[in-house]
This record gives sequence, structure tokens and C-alpha cells, in this order.
Amino acid sequence: MAAVTFRPQPRPSLLKRAGALLALLFVVALVGSSCVTRVGAAQVGIRVKLAGSERGVESIPVVTGWVFYNRISEQIIVFPTSIHTTVWTRDAADGSPADESITFASVEGVNVNADVALSFHIEPSKAPHIYMRFRKRSLEELADGYVRNAVRDAFNIAASKRTIDKIYGGEKALFLDEVKTLLNDKLVPDGFIIDQLTFGAALRLPDNVVAAINRAMEATQLAIQAENRVRQVRAEAAQAITKAEGEATATRAKARGEADSRLIKAKAEARANLLVRASASPKVLQYRALERWNGKLPVMNGGGAFPMLTLDAAALGAMGDDDEKLAALFGQPPEPSATGGEGAAKNDDAQKDAEKQAGGAEGAGKK
Repeated sequence: MAAVTFRPQPRPSLLKRAGALLALLFVVALVGSSCVTRVGAAQVGIRVKLAGSERGVESIPVVTGWVFYNRISEQIIVFPTSIHTTVWTRDAADGSPADESITFASVEGVNVNADVALSFHIEPSKAPHIYMRFRKRSLEELADGYVRNAVRDAFNIAASKRTIDKIYGGEKALFLDEVKTLLNDKLVPDGFIIDQLTFGAALRLPDNVVAAINRAMEATQLAIQAENRVRQVRAEAAQAITKAEGEATATRAKARGEADSRLIKAKAEARANLLVRASASPKVLQYRALERWNGKLPVMNGGGAFPMLTLDAAALGAMGDDDEKLAALFGQPPEPSATGGEGAAKNDDAQKDAEKQAGGAEGAGKK
């Protein structure tokens, strides 16, 4: 009987299995990589559905980062949100292939040509609205189209309220502020945020208008200089008047002081002269004798040349200063005093009483 030999069934090669697995992974990776995209930091993603009942642009934008989507039925539109600057100029040296400058007219109808620089950015939450309305994802295309038209209209509206000298002269900054306000009112509802608006160069006006404005500005400057000169002359005149008044006041004060000094000196000299004249008179001798009298009447008086006097001490004490006492005593009119007419009358009465008493004392001595 012949022997039966059993042979094992051939097994699939491990190498073939690994190759199939790798091929499967490659297909999965290829399909997966085509269904993911990355949204940068200065961008916003807009998901657009291409099929189904909800076809169209989703109102909620996609935030930054990796985004997975169905490549067959969806599309991700990346929209920039960084600040974009555009310059509309007529100079080819600034990169403009054609004249892109903006022209507007003043209230007089004078045409003004200007190079305008505008900086703006997109509000991220408004990106779906902008894409759905304009179907553009490039800020350069949006700037040269819709935004430029809005800028031109704003310039014409603001310029139609101002004269050319205000636009060209001192109100240029206010003019640009009004244009920017008009742009914000127009563009902000659509998601455009205006960051800066300036003139790229000097405003271009007709030559005759520039000459007229220069002449007006020159006349204004001359008027201002003349007004400043008038103010200077007034100030100098006021200063001279003040100086003269001060010098006059000082002169009067000096003269008053000198007059008072001479008056005091004259009074002192008059008093000294009065004392000198009266020092040798009989009355002075009688006065000095009375100062040394002990109050007793003499027993006999031979009728010599030295009679005794009787003075009213109360009347003498009621008088004023020493000058008035001396004048009253020696029979001379007193000098005017600060007390006025009443004081002078009292001094005269006192002098008369003293003379009467002196006469009575002299008569008694003779008896």
C-alpha cells in the first residue's frame, strides 16, 4: 500500500499584506489631505456649501487654524483681515499704470485733483456678507472698485460745502475728517473699517486759482502784521504813559518832601529868632524873676525899674505848645495851629487875661 503524503496549503505572504496595508493608508492620507486646509492668523475662512438643500455661504465665518471639510460638497474661501493700504495717484512712478487720482469740485466749481491714500481692513464677522455681495476675495479688487467709488463720492459731497481757500488752506484737516466720516457711514455697514485717509501729495489746482489764493494769503499776512504793529505801538504808548505818571508822582512826592523840610526848618529858625529877640526884653527879665519868686510880696518897693508881675498860671497852662506860650507871654501873635480858629481865639483870650493880671500886679506894687 502506497504512503499518502499531505502537503500544507500555501499562506499569503506577509510582504503582500504589508504592501496592501500601506497602499490603503496612502489612499486614506491622500483623500484626507485634500479635505483639510489651514486658515492663517490674519485671515478668516468662509465655508461655502456646493450641494444639498443648504447651498450657499454660511453666515458664521471659520476661525483660524486647521479646517476639515467635504471636498466634494464644500469649499473654504480664505479672506484676509489685515490692514490693506492703497494709493490712487496719477504718477506712474508710484506704480500706477494709469491716472488713478481723484478729482472733486469746490462750492465755486473749481476742480481739485488729488492723490489719495487709504488704509482699511475687513471686519471678520462681516466677511461672509462681503463675499456673498461682491463675490471677490481680493482686497485689491475691492479697493479699486466699490471702495474707490465710495471715496470719490465722499470727497465730492464734502467739497461741495466748502470754498477752495478752505480746502486748500486752513481747513484741510477738517475736510479730510468729514470725508472719513462719510466713508464710515457708507462702508462700515458692509464690513469695511477705515483706518486712515490722507492726501498722497499736494493738491493740484488751476494756475490762476493758485495765484489768487497766494495773493489772498499774502494780503492776510500783511493785515496780521499791521494789526500786530498797532498792538505793539499801543503797548509802547501805554508803557510810556505809565512811566511818565510814575516819574510825575515821584517828582511831586520829592517836591512835597522838600517843601515840608523847608517849612520845618523855617519854623525852627523863627522860633530861635523869637527866643533871641525876647531874651533881652524887660518882660523876659520879669519872667525869670517870677521863676525864682518864693510867693511873698516885697515889704517895700521903691518904684524901681523891676516891678513884679502876676501871671494866670491856669491860663498859661491851658495854652498849646511852647511856641504859643512864648508868643502869648511876649505879646506876639501865635503861629497858626492844627486846632483851627477856635484854638487861636482861646490863645488870644489867655494872652489878654495874662496882660491884665500883670498890669494889676504892677499897680499894686506901686501902691
